[in-house]
Amino acid sequence: MCFGFFGIQFAFALQNGSMSRIFQTLGAKMDDLAILWIAAPMTGLLVQPIIGYYSDRTWTRLGRRRPYFLVGAILTTLALFVMPNSSVLWFAAIMLWLLDASINISMEPFRAFVGDQLPPEQRTRGFAMQSFFIGAGAVVAYLLPEILTQLGVANTAAAGDIPPSVRMSFYIGGVVLICAMGWTILRTHEYPPEQLERFDDAHPEVAAAPPPVSGSRLAKEMAVFLVPAAVLAFCVGRHGLDKSLYLLAGGLAAYALLLLLTFGGRRGGALGEIIHDMRHMPVTMRRLAVVQFFSWFALFAMWIYTTPAVTALHFHSTDTTSAAYNDGADWVGVLFAAYSAFSALAAFGLAPLSQRIGLRATHLTCLVIGGLSFLSFRFIQDPRMLLLPMAGIGIAWAAILAIPYSLLSGAVPARKMGVYMGIFNFFIVIPQLVAASLLGFLLKTFFGNQPINALMIGGISLILAGLCVLMVRKETVA
Repeated sequence: MCFGFFGIQFAFALQNGSMSRIFQTLGAKMDDLAILWIAAPMTGLLVQPIIGYYSDRTWTRLGRRRPYFLVGAILTTLALFVMPNSSVLWFAAIMLWLLDASINISMEPFRAFVGDQLPPEQRTRGFAMQSFFIGAGAVVAYLLPEILTQLGVANTAAAGDIPPSVRMSFYIGGVVLICAMGWTILRTHEYPPEQLERFDDAHPEVAAAPPPVSGSRLAKEMAVFLVPAAVLAFCVGRHGLDKSLYLLAGGLAAYALLLLLTFGGRRGGALGEIIHDMRHMPVTMRRLAVVQFFSWFALFAMWIYTTPAVTALHFHSTDTTSAAYNDGADWVGVLFAAYSAFSALAAFGLAPLSQRIGLRATHLTCLVIGGLSFLSFRFIQDPRMLLLPMAGIGIAWAAILAIPYSLLSGAVPARKMGVYMGIFNFFIVIPQLVAASLLGFLLKTFFGNQPINALMIGGISLILAGLCVLMVRKETVA
């Protein structure tokens, strides 16, 4: 059931490990990387709740979620074949958008798939098994450019050309993904909707009818988002702040507009129902959203800035055509493979540890370990020793991929598992949008444009995420 995630994460890891390198190779400046990465979270924000909504209402001969697995796998494979042939920066940015959209078509139903198929007492193990396959797929993908280099494939190229080792990695990734997804599609079954209804074990907190939406209440909710958006846009224009901050202002204004168009979720079909469900999330989901925000802010900082940080600080090069820079970029792939390998191993310990000390305490412990590991990057000089903090980051990554979903799946009804998993993705995407909007500005304005400082910010954010776990209600199952 979880094997398809091996292929999904293979593609996702190629994206995370190589896109900053591809962007810099095609001429992107370091302080432009965050804004170029904006395509990925924007895509998830739009695609996942829509796919979740419709997958809840789908039933075909292939099942409920598996049709989306198939479509997403085909589109992702095609995008992986095209991406490494980008010759200009704008085309690479567009291809990142298409690649991430395709991955999200498959990824969102996979989260709901585990919630559909397993009873509460098995879900922590189910999501932990997903973490294992995510870690295993990422290990191979992150190591692939280095492996190909060792086999004689060139890892350098002329200015503006993507190295052959990177191109071949993407081609291999396309084949791996379609095979792994095909295995899950062909080797699993799904319970029909009427049987899922009988299995519904949602927490009673979602059963209460929401209060009616009045015009005055809607206006107040819109003002909460419109006023900060206007103030931020004014400050950017008046004081010449980083233009990427317009993205944050635009996101706040867009949500206020959606509230108006759907009258707070009371009309508007699928979009209205998504807004309605978002406004009336279960309490557990609201508190987990804060944890997710700080967790994924840290992860996005790592994915964007580890390559420029390690190549500059530990390999002493910012020249993308130099051997030192490309050796450093390959080493980042090894480091990412290391945290993925540690996460795969840590996944096996999540269920026993959570049964002993509880899901909340387990998540708190893992996130704090990860945050301290981020902070250690500044103080380690030998790049080989960076493998040590990657162990801690791997522990945190395993927990992030499993525990929040285990806590959430028991708090939402089975008939809406897909749409709530999609909405939950907002709190993975929104921190990435904030990171893309703010990190470049913060580094350039306050931290000397040094990418290592982005990892310091990420470490603090991950520790805050751990502390916020204490707000989440104590779980009833582990």
